[in-house]
Amino acid sequence: MDANDIRQLNPKALWNNFHRIAQVPRPSGKKDEIGRFLVGFGQSLGLETLQDEIGNVLIRKPATPGMENRKAVILQAHMDMVPQKNSDVQHDFEKDPIKAYIDGEWVKAQSTTLGADNGIGLAAALTLLESKDIPHPDLEVFVTVDEETGMFGAFGLQPNFLQGEILLNLDSEDEGELYVGCAGGLDANITFRYREEAVPEGDVALKVSLTGLKGGHSGMDIVLQRANANKLMFRFLREAVAEYEARLASIDGGSLRNAIPREAFAVITVPADGIDDIIGLVEEYRELFNNEYRHKEAHIDLNVEEVPLPDGLMPEEIQDDLINAVTACPDGVFRFIDDVPDIVETSNNLAIVKSNGSAIEIKSLLRSSVESRKEELADMIESVFSLAGAKVEFTGGYPGWAPNMQSPILQTMKKVYLQKFGKEPKVMIIHAGLECGILSTHYPKMDMISFGPTIRHPHSPDEKVNIATVGKFWEYLLATLEEIPVKA
Repeated sequence: MDANDIRQLNPKALWNNFHRIAQVPRPSGKKDEIGRFLVGFGQSLGLETLQDEIGNVLIRKPATPGMENRKAVILQAHMDMVPQKNSDVQHDFEKDPIKAYIDGEWVKAQSTTLGADNGIGLAAALTLLESKDIPHPDLEVFVTVDEETGMFGAFGLQPNFLQGEILLNLDSEDEGELYVGCAGGLDANITFRYREEAVPEGDVALKVSLTGLKGGHSGMDIVLQRANANKLMFRFLREAVAEYEARLASIDGGSLRNAIPREAFAVITVPADGIDDIIGLVEEYRELFNNEYRHKEAHIDLNVEEVPLPDGLMPEEIQDDLINAVTACPDGVFRFIDDVPDIVETSNNLAIVKSNGSAIEIKSLLRSSVESRKEELADMIESVFSLAGAKVEFTGGYPGWAPNMQSPILQTMKKVYLQKFGKEPKVMIIHAGLECGILSTHYPKMDMISFGPTIRHPHSPDEKVNIATVGKFWEYLLATLEEIPVKA
């Protein structure tokens, strides 16, 4: 076996299942193949296997001997992954397997997202289903569709589909932390419409490319205050337009609403005698950006090259309104939680800015653990873009998950962690959308908690999962299942 083959890692059964999952294309929005895989997995074990109208999969396994009197447990994960790669990488997420490999203490993928979010949690649940000697109460493995693009599987859950009393969400990303609350979210969809104008005679076209940023998960990593490619590109464009007669032909920044944008590309035109000025401005901003983010980013690349003339340009009024609005739009951390000042309360990710010759589409993801603060931020964003003449719509809102510090499963898992590892776990509220918030609206009496191994840089090609914490997460899950309380 190749020394980098993840199937040699312990626990072998879990890593083997993660490898199997990685062979199945499962980007968000493409649920058929992974759905068939999961249904086939359950049926091959002779277990009751259900799939609802929207594609969620539920597999039930009876309790092992002696555990029949314990409360039934739901192991919950999502089947989709965020498809992110660098622009120079050839990879089709709808066809190609993820190429995972061992890199020291970590498992990574070759220049793409790894899918440890939420593939490791899913692999753990599948491993329990096929196990023959692990004690556990009645189990339901509940796997949702399209969590990453709007939690559609959780939203579409039908009443009485689940029967368990305790839900263990396996979708957190820091070992040793138990999550008991999360932020809610809201999508902003912004549109400018326009008719292209002719390119001024004597102009030349230049493509400006901003690459090399780390990006990351727009909830988990927003606290790191990394650079946003869209915000940086429009800082540059603002001066290029104001000082050097640049005109904007097209913009293509970011790719996913829940990923901090790592790359942005713009095509501009300038008078032929202004090329050197733009080259100098690019060099100036490259140095500026790298100096400003020297503690946050490894290296920011800002480059320019001459390209063929575009078919047309944005009208100057639309161009100026767009630049001003993006420049003014709040981005990143908006507020921290007063009682827990190292946890983000409210944030915005200005995720996507793309033009197509007749419209500019902008997508932003707002998050907050306080509903009124989320509404306040939405009002600010709507005001900025409405003043600029854009159409603003909000969709996909989902609730936060209010913490219950008296949760019985929380008390059980704190005790188990202390007994097994000699210290107490941290009890946390996460600034990201966990499906627990939505599931709790369907099942308000269900006792829920979220935990997982240590994953870094999810939603980016730098995603990696710590090998040792996967083993620790697995041991903790098994120990927790042995301590599930008896039925009332």
